[in-house]
Amino acid sequence: MSWIMARVFLAAGIQTEATAGPGQQRKIDEFVKLLEDPDIRTWLTARSQAAGAPTAPAGLASGGLANWEATTRAHIHEIVSAIPSIPSELLSASLRVRQDAISHGFAPVFLIFAGLVALGLAAEWIYRRIRSSTGSLMAQLAPICVFALGIAVVFFAVEWPPLARIVLLAYLAGFIVFRAGSVLVGFAVSHRSLRLRCRILLAVVIIAIASAALAQPLELPSAVADAIAVGFSIVILALAIEAIWSSSPQRTKNSKAALTLLLVIVWCFWAFGLKSLFWLGLYAVGLPGLLSGIGRAAERFAGNDTSGIRRVLVVRGARAIVIAAAAGWLAIVWRLNPEGLGHSNPVVTAIFYGLLKSVVILLLADLAWQLARNWIDRTLAASLDTSSLPPADAARQARFRTLLPILRNALAVIVAVMAGLIVLSEFGVQIGPLIAGAGIFGVALGFGSQTLVKDIISGVFYMFDDAFRVGEYIQAKNYKGTVEGFSLRSVRLRHHRGPVFTVPFGELGAVQNMSRDWVIDKFRITVGFDTDVEKARKLTKQIGAELTQDPELGPLFLQPLKLKGVEEFGDYGIVLSFGMMTVPGMQTYIRRKAYLKIREAFKANGIDFAQPTVNVGGDEKASGAAPASALVRRNKLAASTEAASDGG
Repeated sequence: MSWIMARVFLAAGIQTEATAGPGQQRKIDEFVKLLEDPDIRTWLTARSQAAGAPTAPAGLASGGLANWEATTRAHIHEIVSAIPSIPSELLSASLRVRQDAISHGFAPVFLIFAGLVALGLAAEWIYRRIRSSTGSLMAQLAPICVFALGIAVVFFAVEWPPLARIVLLAYLAGFIVFRAGSVLVGFAVSHRSLRLRCRILLAVVIIAIASAALAQPLELPSAVADAIAVGFSIVILALAIEAIWSSSPQRTKNSKAALTLLLVIVWCFWAFGLKSLFWLGLYAVGLPGLLSGIGRAAERFAGNDTSGIRRVLVVRGARAIVIAAAAGWLAIVWRLNPEGLGHSNPVVTAIFYGLLKSVVILLLADLAWQLARNWIDRTLAASLDTSSLPPADAARQARFRTLLPILRNALAVIVAVMAGLIVLSEFGVQIGPLIAGAGIFGVALGFGSQTLVKDIISGVFYMFDDAFRVGEYIQAKNYKGTVEGFSLRSVRLRHHRGPVFTVPFGELGAVQNMSRDWVIDKFRITVGFDTDVEKARKLTKQIGAELTQDPELGPLFLQPLKLKGVEEFGDYGIVLSFGMMTVPGMQTYIRRKAYLKIREAFKANGIDFAQPTVNVGGDEKASGAAPASALVRRNKLAASTEAASDGG
């Protein structure tokens, strides 16, 4: 008993006997354990102050730094003093358990433990004989569940002695947890050496937890139990440090040294009773690796479902459960440790609980967003292939490709804003005035950025009118191109020559959609004046039939190629008009094929295409041309005669 508690007992007027007989030792131990309860200590402190006991200065008040330092020092002294008595206390406890089992007609506890384990292994062997296991996580956990069920049936069917029952329950539960944890470690850790070290560390942790849970039922003194816990913690710390330096070849020496120092600091937090800081530090060290391992195990459990909702629920859900459990455990530790340094400050307490609640809120928001985004991405991926769909279904898929990206962006903003507001409210911020202020700011922003508001509203109405969709070719004012995507205020157009236009919705105006439903393509060809038009019509009809029967071009036609008739008389021949109805976007490709077939058919059947010609004729023109030709000949003759004389 520390000197601080002795002062409290004296101030409260509590009398204790100087000596106690052997029969009273157990009652004294129970009384000492009762005095360690935080509520009892608080009540005794209040009684001491009411009785006029001397109090510490304000800076050293109960719950302050000086009180914590004195309590910690006394606690360490008790642990050090209890170390020599650990073997005798453990021997006494084991003898009590053995005597309790033998006095009720049972074998020693370790034999009962071995028998129950053997029974569970037999049930597991029968299950494996009946049903062969595969490499999945559930297939490896199922035999362990059968093992646990076989043990549980026998354990709860037999009325065991009191002490033996508690000991068996603790270590059997620990053994089952170790086996299940070993399977999870095998799924989460791929490195063989690190996997072995993780399993050894898990075994030591489970034994330590089971032993700590048995300290009170076995009537071990609190100082001895604390000393045993410190011993286990040192072993666990040594194993963790050894794993860091032996099984992490990808880490540098500096990172290993920093991680080792962090582990030592976390252990000091636990040893000095700073439970909240201990768990925070432990999570900072182990939670990233734990989440990574849980994620890998969850991905293997999800199997080949690479883009489904099941994968999101399993992977993200498993990580969210781990983080939420960590936050919940921190809340429990904080609540059960009222003497912590931060409990005296209500602001620190409010911030602590606000952080824990915010973690849960952000996890739920992230899970909801991931589910929604996964559904949108899968729908977008499924809407890309529309070649085998009817026109109505293809149009609906195109509308999905248009609206879903905008919905995804809007949903991300909504989830982020709502999660942020809820987090602020958990920290005690009044979000009502904040929302009202945001509304006023939004109005002011609307007046100050009318162009932006105009673009956004115009985009909304374009979407409502279904004016264009992703993948369609449109023309608006001087902009033309294929719609590639949207934002809240603009559309992205890819010109057929390559440039990309980012056009605000407010600048589009009237939109010509050249890819909706169907298109009628018309073109003209000029032939000679002596062409047989009826013959050309029959040839065109034959060409149209050939094109519609073509396996590649036929599905692209809605109406075959036809000769509409004589459009006009040109300067060099007759202008014939042709027309056809095709699916949108393929008219240019089909027209090129039609040009080639028309040329070949017309050429083979004596139909000439019109060409520019110049006809020179008439008597007056001929009479004027003859003297000119004679003059040219005379000039050439004179030039040649002069050249000959010069040469002679």
